[in-house]
Amino acid sequence: MSLIKKNDKVKVLAGKEKGRQGKVLKVFTEKDTALVERLNMVKRHKKGGTSASQQGGIIEKEAPIKLAKLMLVCPKCSKPSRIGRRTLDSGDRVRYCKKCNETIDA
Repeated sequence: MSLIKKNDKVKVLAGKEKGRQGKVLKVFTEKDTALVERLNMVKRHKKGGTSASQQGGIIEKEAPIKLAKLMLVCPKCSKPSRIGRRTLDSGDRVRYCKKCNETIDA
């Protein structure tokens, strides 16, 4: 189970995008990967269709990045940090930053 969710701000730890930050667009739990906005861009060649609405050409889009190469940026202290889980008195499970000890989920 991943501690990184959609709309989280993450920092890339390894690879060609090392050091850059972005927002998570989608998490693929089966493959342990995530799409990060404007990071790990690849070019795909698309064939045009018969109608005018389907235009071909070279399309740039995001490719998935392994979750092991991503670290969540805490919204409170705005530093990349490890994430833990905590159960509140009400029974809700929330994520918390291990640097500033603040809860991430509201």
